[in-house]
Amino acid sequence: MGDAIGQMLASAVGIAISPLPLIAVILMLATPNGRGNGIAFTVGWVVSLTVLVTVVVLAGSGGGASSSDDGPASWTLWLKLGLGVLFLLMGVKKWKDRPREGRAVEQPGWMKAINMFTPGKSAGLAAALAVANPKNLVLAVGGALSIASSTASPAARRSPPPSWC
Repeated sequence: MGDAIGQMLASAVGIAISPLPLIAVILMLATPNGRGNGIAFTVGWVVSLTVLVTVVVLAGSGGGASSSDDGPASWTLWLKLGLGVLFLLMGVKKWKDRPREGRAVEQPGWMKAINMFTPGKSAGLAAALAVANPKNLVLAVGGALSIASSTASPAARRSPPPSWC
């Protein structure tokens, strides 16, 4: 199980320090309904990532992501390689689309409208930034595949109960 945690740790850190959700929640906290919007955003973020990772883990476990005691199935390794190539392509696209020197960058529409957000819209924005953002989607799928392809038994893949139980 330790190997799965080590493999998914990079994905978890990448999702945790993603700049767009951090910017969004900071902007939301400065709105008139900041506390409600911030809580709704956080709940929407956590729930949407939990659902995504759970679906991928269950699909990967059902799809034979762990071939045997030898390690993960070969299709999971190919999928992770494909996700890595996708990251490289996204980086090249981002580099080519960067604003040129001397040109002003326009603020995204959702940042302009964030003052008018309700808690429902805040939770929806969180879900969009968590699941529809290609970077977070790739990181979540890669981390979930690490869990699914773990050679530990299905019971060991669950988190152990806290020591105080």
